[in-house]
Amino acid sequence: MTARPLLEIIADRPLVTATPQTSVRAACQLMASKRIGALLIVDGGRTVGIFTERDALNKVLAGALDPDTTPLSAVMVRDPQCVRADRPLAHALLLMAEGGFRHVPVVDADGRAIGMVSARDALGRDLVQLEHDIERLEALENSIGY
Repeated sequence: MTARPLLEIIADRPLVTATPQTSVRAACQLMASKRIGALLIVDGGRTVGIFTERDALNKVLAGALDPDTTPLSAVMVRDPQCVRADRPLAHALLLMAEGGFRHVPVVDADGRAIGMVSARDALGRDLVQLEHDIERLEALENSIGY
């Protein structure tokens, strides 16, 4: 079910990034316009952080910071855990569950960011597959008398 490689999941998605100097407001506007929940923060082509909706809420709004003057560098999660593109979705979901986060950057073999996956990616096609798996198990159980 969640054995699909991450590269397949992110194949049609553009990588949306910001710099550490980007203001929180500009980042939130970008996220809203792209309908995404997290931004990868890059500096000189290197991944330096991630900024999420949760960061905007917990660090900026709850912290009474000014979104127009607060740079992402002040509120981003630094050096996020990343996962290689050849790994299955299940591996990324395990990292998320263990780390208590909902987004993980996907990197190529050289460690360059090429995409982002979220816990929500476990839905969609994988959810349909899970439903089929459950139906097959129920049919099997019925056929053997459970």
